[in-house]
Amino acid sequence: MDALSDVLRVVRLSGGVFLDAKFTAPWCISARVGPEDCRYTAEPPASVIAFHYVIEGRMLLQVEGNAPVEVASGAMVLLPRNDTHTIASEPGLKPADGDALVALQSDGGLARIEHGGGGAVTRIVCGFVGCDATRHPLVEALPRVFTLDLNGKPCAEWVAASFRYAAQEVAAGRAGSETVLGKLAELLFVEAVRGYVDTLPAARRGWLAALRDPAIGRALALLHARPAHTWTTEELAGAVALSRSAFADRFVQLVGVPPMSYLTSWRMQLAAARLRDTHRPIAQIAAETGYESEATFARAFKREMGVSPGRYRAGA
Repeated sequence: MDALSDVLRVVRLSGGVFLDAKFTAPWCISARVGPEDCRYTAEPPASVIAFHYVIEGRMLLQVEGNAPVEVASGAMVLLPRNDTHTIASEPGLKPADGDALVALQSDGGLARIEHGGGGAVTRIVCGFVGCDATRHPLVEALPRVFTLDLNGKPCAEWVAASFRYAAQEVAAGRAGSETVLGKLAELLFVEAVRGYVDTLPAARRGWLAALRDPAIGRALALLHARPAHTWTTEELAGAVALSRSAFADRFVQLVGVPPMSYLTSWRMQLAAARLRDTHRPIAQIAAETGYESEATFARAFKREMGVSPGRYRAGA
């Protein structure tokens, strides 16, 4: 398995589709995925990557501070930070509140929007991919907006047909339809990340670039898969068939920090999520993130996060 696959396998994604929208030009709405949109997941995800897949027509998507992005039929646009954004038929239009336009279906099917001035049609499905960590290096390394254009790819017709079919199944109340849509969303997110990584220049540095390196990518996957293990730089180097010095130098060059500093930061991100989202005892969270004693964990947590685990939990 390649390094990116290793890391994606560890991330624990949960996808969902919640809206079937039909717009007629001119139109413009503001949008953002909210907790109510994640109703098909067993638990609300800690962080959300929003997406829109254009089945028919075209649209412009814009996040404040960024240039608008044109998205045509057969393409998917993703927002890894779940930023509030506008989608529109053309620039310069005043946005309507997307939430106010949503019509929930009494039969439990996908929520719907029909809106616009009666001109050219744009049909989209809106969804999300959830992650179980509030902060994850993969998500933080992605741009605020990026697209996956499936036009010309063998899967393009299959993806569009699958979205249409699964949406009809949800509307008909067929068991398992939400799961089909969720898995489709997860698969497309993985494909989008792969496509984005492939476009990075050879000289690029950073977390995503590190995934392309066979040794460092594998090391990152090991750290994410087993954060509680008592890793050392020597053990990681041996696991990826490099000398200690060569491994440490390459890790710092690509990731920006030494391996053990990276591991500590990742452990604290996991611990912070569990302190916020669960009622597990602090001693249990300490053990789950690789610390033999609660006191050692508390000191490490305060160094990294600026407050003690107890105060963090109280203020979360």
